[in-house]
Amino acid sequence: MHNALLTNKKKLLVTGLSILTVSSLTYLAVFAERLSPVSPTETFIRQYMTNPNGTLATYLQEARSTNEDIAAGREALSESLGIWMQYAWVKGDRQLFADSFRLLRTFFLTPQNRIYWKLSPDGQPHVTTNALGDDLRIVDALWKAADSWENEEYAKAAEAVTQSLFASSIHHGYLVDFYDFAKKESPQTLSLVYVDMSALKRMADHNKIDADVYQRYRDLLMNMPNDGIFYPKIFHIENQMYSYANSVNLIDQLIVAINLAEAGRTPRELVVFLKKEFAQQHQLPGRYDRASRTAAVSYESPAVYGLAILLALKLDDPQWANQLQARMVQLRSNDSRFLGGYVFQEDTHAFDNLVPLLAEEALRTYKD
Repeated sequence: MHNALLTNKKKLLVTGLSILTVSSLTYLAVFAERLSPVSPTETFIRQYMTNPNGTLATYLQEARSTNEDIAAGREALSESLGIWMQYAWVKGDRQLFADSFRLLRTFFLTPQNRIYWKLSPDGQPHVTTNALGDDLRIVDALWKAADSWENEEYAKAAEAVTQSLFASSIHHGYLVDFYDFAKKESPQTLSLVYVDMSALKRMADHNKIDADVYQRYRDLLMNMPNDGIFYPKIFHIENQMYSYANSVNLIDQLIVAINLAEAGRTPRELVVFLKKEFAQQHQLPGRYDRASRTAAVSYESPAVYGLAILLALKLDDPQWANQLQARMVQLRSNDSRFLGGYVFQEDTHAFDNLVPLLAEEALRTYKD
């Protein structure tokens, strides 16, 4: 009798320890997740670049908008929301993505499933247009999140925006830069920076566009000329011609290069040029003169480094990515008020913080 009782006590003790062990491991896993390193740039964005309604401010400092075509002050952009969503997906932060999705539905999305490119700080739309590149970035993030986390709500939203785009923003079979919802007007141009091959591939994979539609955009990039280094800026749909800008924005060049790599074409000449410039000058300026191949400005853009890192990772070149990362983080503010932010003269643009943050996380994930 005594031995039986002792045996039962031992069983209860072992069972209790097992439950305790499982509970402890679960707690430790949750605790470890909460203690996972948070980028100081994410902290800066949450603290300083977020409006009371949760939308992301374009600039740190307040300013009045004097031109509806240009964002000012604490106005919010669909561009910022899309990069924030991309970051949430790369990081695997489901709550951040869900919060961003709520912002999309609450403030940016029209009943016709079009996306306002700009909002006032309090979330009111005072424009009647979208921006194609920003829409495609959001659609891409929605499809990725839907696929990764099996979320039907994200998939439905991606499908709805896709259908809206291809119903209204088309000219002679090509998507165009924007569509004016009120005037029902659109240009006859497609900026090459907007040809988001990742988003278009997701659309095709989900049978929301035909394979030949996807191939049309792939051919557009695969057949695109360059001037020996730099890529064109605009594709003119009417005459099927490409045109260049005399002053080359490196941000545009890098986004086009990323999409080229996504399409399967290595942007070799541009990469060779940028690596040589970085090796010799130890920096990449924001603009170049296309004719002379020399820097047109003296400033550096954190977003340039962020995009260059993303391109390097796309090309499986982590060594170059790490070199770029080392220079990028040197541009962070030393001001104790703005630690983690890329702040210059007490102001900054959301793009110059969100893109470096995305690149930082992509590099960390690549290493893992």
